[in-house]
Amino acid sequence: MGPEANEDRPAHVRAGSSLVRFGERLVVVQDDTNVLAVLDPVEACVTPVLLPRGPGGLRQFDEGRGNKADKLDLEAAVVVEGSEGPLLLCLGSGSSPMRERIAVVRERGGALDVEMRDAAALYAHLRATPTFSGSELNLEGAVRVGDHVLLFQRGNGAEEGSRVAVDAVGIIDAGRLVAFLEGRSDAPKLEDVRTYDLGRVGSSRLTFTDATLFEGALYYSAAAEDSPDATRDGPVAGVALGRLADDGDASYALVVDEQGRVCTDKIEGICFDRADRLFAVVDRDDATAPAELLTLAVEQS
Repeated sequence: MGPEANEDRPAHVRAGSSLVRFGERLVVVQDDTNVLAVLDPVEACVTPVLLPRGPGGLRQFDEGRGNKADKLDLEAAVVVEGSEGPLLLCLGSGSSPMRERIAVVRERGGALDVEMRDAAALYAHLRATPTFSGSELNLEGAVRVGDHVLLFQRGNGAEEGSRVAVDAVGIIDAGRLVAFLEGRSDAPKLEDVRTYDLGRVGSSRLTFTDATLFEGALYYSAAAEDSPDATRDGPVAGVALGRLADDGDASYALVVDEQGRVCTDKIEGICFDRADRLFAVVDRDDATAPAELLTLAVEQS
């Protein structure tokens, strides 16, 4: 048995759910595997960083194993300042109690060290704010802007009574978030929640899948996925890259492939390399299929 079997990690990155720069590293977060992938896009090599094992001592969670409900569902990642240096925070989606944890990653001795933190109090507050959570909470993106962290809620949930799915952005204090994770403060409270209509592709609504900041501008990715609720996947009719303006307007363009066809690969993580080039990671929603890293040409307007 090789190291992959002993450590219960796959031989490939399989469910890319967020993409973020952490110092000189480009980190891919996986939503169904307790492993971070540190990527060198030039050399096209990946170094795994193991997260703690989950239920049953496992690190892989999928329908084939019958343990999909046990996954951490880490869907958003953001770099903040901790008391001892930068921290990479990988946030669970909050779509179930199992998914209310945050991985706190720091560099120690040239290597990345990971600790898991229970963040149920934070997620309870997010869920109790219906203007943000809508019918089902599903965090998909996080971006630090100055002293604050912007949280992106994906509106792909099922209706619940009078509550409908919403795409929203809410603000929390970055320092309070760090203090909460270190046990020195209560959970930070949401401020200035804004909801968005991101458009449609066919009959499916575009909903947030990630966000990033570049040269002071806030960008997002969105997917038009026909999913029945926040925990189940569905066919994707198209994906978009957009920009949020200061006045709250959202503008976007559909991503197309080399032949000009609308891209239906579910982009779940984005990170700019330079003004005209963006890295994007795809989640195939298939445990046997490697995730793909795309290089997108961006035309700024």
